[in-house]
Amino acid sequence: MKALQEIVARNARDEAVGIWSLCSAHPDVIASAMHEARAAGTVLLVEATSNQVNQFGGYTGMRPADFVRFLREIGTRAGFPAERTWVGGDHLGPNAWRGEPAEAAMAKAAELVREYVLAGFRKIHLDCSMACSGDPAAVPEEVVAARAASLAAVAEDAWRSAGGEAPVYVIGTEVPTPGGATEDLATLEVTKPQAAAATLEAHRAAFARAALEPAWPRVVALVVQPGVEFDHHKVVDYRPQAAKALSAFIGRQSQLAYEAHSTDYQSADALRALVQDHFAILKVGPGATFALREALWGLAAIEQALDGDGRVPDLRRTVVAAMHADPQHWRGHYHGDGPDLDLDLQYSLSDRIRYYWPYPAVERAVAAMRQRLDGRPIPLTLLSQFLPRQHDAVREGRIAASTEAILREGVASALRPYVAACGGQKAAA
Repeated sequence: MKALQEIVARNARDEAVGIWSLCSAHPDVIASAMHEARAAGTVLLVEATSNQVNQFGGYTGMRPADFVRFLREIGTRAGFPAERTWVGGDHLGPNAWRGEPAEAAMAKAAELVREYVLAGFRKIHLDCSMACSGDPAAVPEEVVAARAASLAAVAEDAWRSAGGEAPVYVIGTEVPTPGGATEDLATLEVTKPQAAAATLEAHRAAFARAALEPAWPRVVALVVQPGVEFDHHKVVDYRPQAAKALSAFIGRQSQLAYEAHSTDYQSADALRALVQDHFAILKVGPGATFALREALWGLAAIEQALDGDGRVPDLRRTVVAAMHADPQHWRGHYHGDGPDLDLDLQYSLSDRIRYYWPYPAVERAVAAMRQRLDGRPIPLTLLSQFLPRQHDAVREGRIAASTEAILREGVASALRPYVAACGGQKAAA
């Protein structure tokens, strides 16, 4: 991943360049991202999380090697070269097994990291900040760093066995909640430079104790809280002035930048400011699937306007029914009932609905709706009413009035600000 190291190094030299990272396993979202990367002539960094893809299948049912094949298959259909798809692992550590004692959870985390690296993942976020059974609520920094270093040692061994480019690492403990806050946001404190320095030094010392000095220069980024987050219905926007001291600190560290999590729903100006302030890696996930859901809901509304009065199934009702029938992916996140709960299920920025698109009944309902709509012209008046961005794209001749193009354009509208903010980094020849 020398090319990624070079992007980070250029950012450290005050160049307004960076890279964005897509955290999604939805094939339509990934395909849309590949189309945007192909149009911009850039690489695409896609990351899987430890809950999503692991040695037991995760909630996607995919192990790391399966996920890599999955990306290649989508790339083949999208006409996107495999060598321009970079694959990373996000939140790799004991998170999926934090209910177990630390020794057992870390053993599973080690196997997780080993499989990721053997499968070809070369950007590895080592996240051991979560407490396991028997740990104190706040795990001491030295313990977090030691656990991360032990996983880095596993990654280095796996890389030497697999060959290819050496992995690069992201470290850090002040990680926003994956997928957005689970409660209403009241306050959000930007990481203090002293805390960032302590995290960096603890990991540097842990790598040294583990005889990992050769790997330390491949630590490219530190995860901190820049003051961005979203909950169910609100977004906390980036304020450069509040992160001025934090930005100045990393600016003094050569070859190192920040990785910003939970940048979903930030404005284009905020994304550009983050990159300029040395947040060289921008993560996006729920914001992309939220855009996909918006487009699907728009198509469902169009179909009901064309064939209402119960003549065709309403996709929205099918999906909400699936969520009520199996609440495992949103229970603990949404606490309302009645209309308030249905509002969260469908429209929350945390987008827990994304877990339900692979459900067989939901997949069938989406496919059936698309087939029905693709079998007839979609009136521009209804596109204007329910999907105005796609209406404009059709009128301008940029996309066809097909469900595939409409969905792709919906996701692309959420991703293009990231492409622009990162400077449209061209793929290496």
